[in-house]
Amino acid sequence: MLHEFSFRAVHSILIASEHYGPIVSQPLQAGDPAPAFELPTAKGGPARLFGYSGRFLVLFFYPQDDTEVCTREAVAFSGMRSRFTRRKCDLLGISRDSVEAHKAFIRKHSLTVQLGSDGDGTVCNAYGVWAEKQLYGRRYMGIVRSTFLIDPDGTIRRVWRNVRVPDHADAVLAELDGST
Repeated sequence: MLHEFSFRAVHSILIASEHYGPIVSQPLQAGDPAPAFELPTAKGGPARLFGYSGRFLVLFFYPQDDTEVCTREAVAFSGMRSRFTRRKCDLLGISRDSVEAHKAFIRKHSLTVQLGSDGDGTVCNAYGVWAEKQLYGRRYMGIVRSTFLIDPDGTIRRVWRNVRVPDHADAVLAELDGST
């Protein structure tokens, strides 16, 4: 049984790496340069890492639009957007959902944060958030809810993995206050 499980786990990782590129083996840490990206957004035009140069950036990766926990996270960051903006910090939520799904999500919940669509998973993989997950004994590949605070020079200031949403946006703002 253990051999069968190990084979399935390795097989799913190999399939994912063939489709989305190599799985990141060394997770990004504070002090690492943030991987460059370019993503289509729901507000039109691409979001690019270099487009945020000179400002702080909060990248929050979430599994799926319009699910209960992801909605609470996006609503929390939207509600605090002006507080981040006053600190010269932009917010960008990233999931594998389409731009059209993002637009509907924004409309339905009156979100004010920008949402980027990582349809092919390359940005999720570059940031090490695409990983094997387990729910009710079923293993699958998906986005691990994670947040990255990136300095104006493109260096990762702080990483939160396996984020618990209550008070998370407040914790990110407090970290930003310690950085500015």
